Amino acid sequence: MTKKNETTVEPTSLPPEDRLPEFLPILPMEHFVLFPSMLAPIIVGDDRSKRLVDEVLAGDRMVGVVAKKPDGEDLSAFENLYTIGTSAKILKMLKMPDGTVRLLIHGIQRMKITQSLGNEPYLKARVEPLHEISAGENEAQALLQNIHSLIEKAIQLSSLPDDFRIAAMNLTDPGKLADLVAYNLSLKLPEQQEILEQADVKERLTRILHILNREIQVMELGSQIQSQVRSEMDKNQRDYVLREQMKAIRRELGEDESGARETEELRAKIAAKAMPDYARETANREVQRLGTMQAASAEYTVARTYLEWILDLPWMESTKDSLDVKRAREILDEDHYNLEKIKDRIIEYLSVRKLKQDMHGPILCLVGPPGVGKTSLGRSIARSLDRNFYRISLGGMRDEAEIRGHRRTYIGAMPGRLLKGLKQGKSNNPVIMLDEIDKLSSDYRGDPAAALLEVLDPEQNNTFTDNYLDMPFDLSKVLFITTANQLDTIPAPLRDRMEVLELGGYTVREKVAIARKYIVPKQMHENGITSKQINFAGGTLERIVEGYTREAGLRNLEREIGNVCRKVARMVAEGRRKPVIVTPRTVTEYLGRQKFYKELAQRMSQPGVAIGLAWTSVGGEILFIEASLTNGNGRFMLTGQLGDVMRESGQAALTYVRSIAPQLGIPEEMFGRYDIHMHIPAGAIPKDGPSAGITMAAALASLLTGRRVRSQLAMTGEITIKGNVLPVGGIREKVLAAARAGIDEIILPARNLADTEDLPEDIEAKITFYPVEFAGEVLGVALEPRARKVAPHLPTPIVGVAAKHKA
Repeated sequence: MTKKNETTVEPTSLPPEDRLPEFLPILPMEHFVLFPSMLAPIIVGDDRSKRLVDEVLAGDRMVGVVAKKPDGEDLSAFENLYTIGTSAKILKMLKMPDGTVRLLIHGIQRMKITQSLGNEPYLKARVEPLHEISAGENEAQALLQNIHSLIEKAIQLSSLPDDFRIAAMNLTDPGKLADLVAYNLSLKLPEQQEILEQADVKERLTRILHILNREIQVMELGSQIQSQVRSEMDKNQRDYVLREQMKAIRRELGEDESGARETEELRAKIAAKAMPDYARETANREVQRLGTMQAASAEYTVARTYLEWILDLPWMESTKDSLDVKRAREILDEDHYNLEKIKDRIIEYLSVRKLKQDMHGPILCLVGPPGVGKTSLGRSIARSLDRNFYRISLGGMRDEAEIRGHRRTYIGAMPGRLLKGLKQGKSNNPVIMLDEIDKLSSDYRGDPAAALLEVLDPEQNNTFTDNYLDMPFDLSKVLFITTANQLDTIPAPLRDRMEVLELGGYTVREKVAIARKYIVPKQMHENGITSKQINFAGGTLERIVEGYTREAGLRNLEREIGNVCRKVARMVAEGRRKPVIVTPRTVTEYLGRQKFYKELAQRMSQPGVAIGLAWTSVGGEILFIEASLTNGNGRFMLTGQLGDVMRESGQAALTYVRSIAPQLGIPEEMFGRYDIHMHIPAGAIPKDGPSAGITMAAALASLLTGRRVRSQLAMTGEITIKGNVLPVGGIREKVLAAARAGIDEIILPARNLADTEDLPEDIEAKITFYPVEFAGEVLGVALEPRARKVAPHLPTPIVGVAAKHKA
């Protein structure tokens, strides 16, 4: 049955010798589809096909050419072949020396295998013609015109032969035109087989039209790509020719070619360097400028130095963090004694880093007196993380360019210290220690503290821009550690960006333990002696700590131990073979007379003397506040190089004591008949702050009542004129200073009692604390019950030089 306006075309126009017989030998083909009316050369190599050819040539030369399915394996089985093929006639046969047979065959008409008749000695089958269904004349003409125009376009875009175009343009049979196009286009076998099996000419032309449109799109894209490649090749060729011409011009001018070679080397380094795209673009632009400069010019040197900095900076190079928490703890314990809060914070950072790989580096600020190990702790942190370490000393820095660098417009411009540290460390995640951040200064060249605001902000430092580099550099992976002796001199915005960790001073027990574990082995190594040549007997280190040092840190202690080791090294160098045993009695032979004495009993033997506790940038100190009466008219004098705040505390203490004079039994006329002079010794040292308020009140009350202050008692706290006691800072350092001086009782504001919780256990157990809220409580604890008359103290006369040395 046919569709309306369609007719079935019978192959009656074929000559009798080309008409399809009922039975045909089947010639299977791999990767090849033969279309009717097509001439095709083929090669036959297997024995079955060669026997088929021999027998067919002796007869009517007719064969059925059928393609093998893509998933078929054996050519000798019908199930591996398509059922639709083409009847063909063998026109020529040529046997080749390699045993193969070359044939020229002519396709005649479509056929269909209806029954397989066997496969020995070759394939045979019953076949019948596949009749075409013709298209309507108007539709056929429209499709022909479209196909002709597409063929013209395809030939312009590709290398299809001209004879194909001529044959296609002269062909008016729609079915044959479709077969010709399918045969000449590079289509896959299933697609060619699909067109061969399409008996409906209209459907076959429509399918060919779709295929031609698709192939033309591919050709256009290929042509566009080829055009781009050709233009790039032309540009590269043009650049090559121009460079060669420039080389020739330089040779003619007698100029050195090393500059050109240097430029090429820089280009290769930029291509191989891992860096952000914006940095690579800037570097390539600088190289291009460099190629136009004379090597002897000053600008050439500036540009070359800038390029070297870009290439040397670790844009994307990082060291791998050691995230072994246990190993990090062992390293920190190995390098430093105690400092548990700092160690715990580093372990916390490591733990979070282990769980979150992209975390920003914290900004830690280690605050404490000199010599407690802040700088060496930074090195230990870097070692525990397996990171590089770089230290920048900020003490006295007053030029902003030290942080941000100089602009390249200046002669001798260089990057800031941060980029220098990154270049030296060769990684973008080192540990950078900003030492002595509290000692920054500023002048007309800018404020370095303001420049550090961006550096020490984890939310901003990923785009830190150095003036010299003039491009962002990511500092977010850097672990910044700052150190300071005090927080007061650090600007508030900068202090707000840092996590403050306080390091207090060391107790005598801690100093002895550190000296035995760290300082003594270090000094022995530095002075070339061993444990077989020197031995510190029990109690010796305690004697050195208490008699020759009075500090919160360890620097003087290390200095004194080094002094002992040097003297022993001299003895060994002079020939001593027996080990030197340093005992508490023999310490004076190496260090001279004792430098510090406990003077509490001597100074506290008179009324009018009280011990205060002070905090300084180098640790805690004790202050002996003395008051004395002289005949006069009621003046009140304060001496000892005191600041305004401390002078006001003295006036407040006097006002309070005068207000409670009747309760203390002090006659009112004493304030009008006598002058009161209060002095804080060590007058050459500036002193300020409100924390000596209750000490001044105790000294005044002791003076006016004649009741001594208890000799083993120290105190700290601010006083108001109404007698309230207010909290103060630096409690830990003050308590440690009191312990060093042998004090075992301390009065402190009640609100400061919580600050004693982080004290060492041995100190907390040895000292009794009196928390107070009012000055009346202070006087009740501090003053002895009754007044005592004290005989004047007369010095013992010393006669002669020998007697003076003996004393």
